[in-house]
Amino acid sequence: MKNFLLTLTALIIGLSAHAQNQVEMADGLRAEGKIYVVVAVMLVIFITVAIYLFTIDKKVSKLEKDK
Repeated sequence: MKNFLLTLTALIIGLSAHAQNQVEMADGLRAEGKIYVVVAVMLVIFITVAIYLFTIDKKVSKLEKDK
C-alpha cells in the first residue's frame, strides 16, 4: 500500500509540474489572441465527430431493426 501511495504521489507531482508548462503556452496564445482560434477549431472538430457518431448510430440502429 505504501508503494502505491508513493507512486501515486510521484505521478501527481510530475503531472502538476507538466501542467505548469502548459499554462505558459496558453498564456502566450491568450496574449496574442490566438486562443480563440484554437478553441474554435477544437469546437468544430468536436461537433463534427459528434454528428458523425450520431449518424453512424442511426444507421446501425436501422440495420439492427431491419434484421
